[in-house]
Amino acid sequence: MDSKSLMNLEDKYGAHNYHPLPVVLDRGEGVFVWDCEGNKYFDFLSAYSAVNQGHCHPTIINALIEQSKRLTLTSRAFYNSKLGEYEKFMCDLFGYDKVLPMNTGVEGGETANKLARKWGYLKKGIEENKARIIFAKGNFWGRTLAAISSSDDPVSYKGFGPYMPGYDLIPYNDLNALETELKDPNVAAFMVEPIQGEAGVVVPDEGYLEGVRKLCDKYNVLFIADEVQTGIARTGKMLATDYENAKPDILILGKALSGGVFPVSAVFANDEVMLCIQPGEHGSTFGGNPLACAVAQAALEVVVDEKLADRAYDLGNYFRDKMNEFIATSELVTLVRGKGLLNAIVINDEPSSSTAWDLCVKMKENGLLAKPTHGNIIRFAPPLVITKEQLDSCIDIITKTISNFK
Repeated sequence: MDSKSLMNLEDKYGAHNYHPLPVVLDRGEGVFVWDCEGNKYFDFLSAYSAVNQGHCHPTIINALIEQSKRLTLTSRAFYNSKLGEYEKFMCDLFGYDKVLPMNTGVEGGETANKLARKWGYLKKGIEENKARIIFAKGNFWGRTLAAISSSDDPVSYKGFGPYMPGYDLIPYNDLNALETELKDPNVAAFMVEPIQGEAGVVVPDEGYLEGVRKLCDKYNVLFIADEVQTGIARTGKMLATDYENAKPDILILGKALSGGVFPVSAVFANDEVMLCIQPGEHGSTFGGNPLACAVAQAALEVVVDEKLADRAYDLGNYFRDKMNEFIATSELVTLVRGKGLLNAIVINDEPSSSTAWDLCVKMKENGLLAKPTHGNIIRFAPPLVITKEQLDSCIDIITKTISNFK
């Protein structure tokens, strides 16, 4: 079927909870995707950083195929032959005592919240049902009822109340506001993105994350890092928190944990926190399934073996340098920001305008796929396997599209 027919099918039979760019993708390889008519595009979104290793990476696909022939799912009612070695690999790589495997990023967030509350009651001595978790304004970690209860974006939460109690918001990148809240002995945790992705790639001041770490230590509060989008080499380090002395008590990973091949997420913590959860108190039928374990381990081995964090660091600096040279003479773009290959440009227009969307449509016509967030911000996050030559071609498409935009 042609693209128009397929879009019509989705419109007729699917829920209208997304507003996709008008392109129907049929195939992907590395940094490229093709539509149903065979048109080729640079993917500059990477499924919101889930495809850091590139589309259909042969090593990951081979792991998927081989394990799918052997065993895919047992549930956690039984042990399976892949989970233990996968858990050891993960804990050794990221430096924690324990890992709790889940499926999606938002499940990872829910798991971290449950762990923090249970720790608060068992270890910190918070009175039952009084535990508080603090979040930063502008956060985004999914659209479950718990996740939207911590949101200050009306598009996410309006019309879905009542909301989860025990959640409170403070400004992002504000250590004074954080310390004020942490003085309350009922605060169990502070959950924050090291860089706010959905908010428009908002990068905090240098020293903010280390400051969070110190304040959480001072007030006996758990530091939860939501690295679902920033983790797995995206920002130029394996984790965005690696830029500072800011190791979190609870680490949440997802998206690129499987290279975009299979839903896999993980929550890390040391024994004092993780062992607060006992059998029957939390779980998942698919979490830790042997297929996911095989795929995720292969995906992480690709990141390490191909030195994708180093590549993201170098090419990210190059991309921002080139874009800053361009915007110095552009009336349409006011700012470029980011770390590694997680970047965004801010359009000199109101968030309610269609300029950023129209620019993305034009870039699609010129062979590059990106998408706006929060109205006037365009996020750029190509697969980390991109070469410098390919990145130069993409910079050329972006700058020419903006220059010729009317």
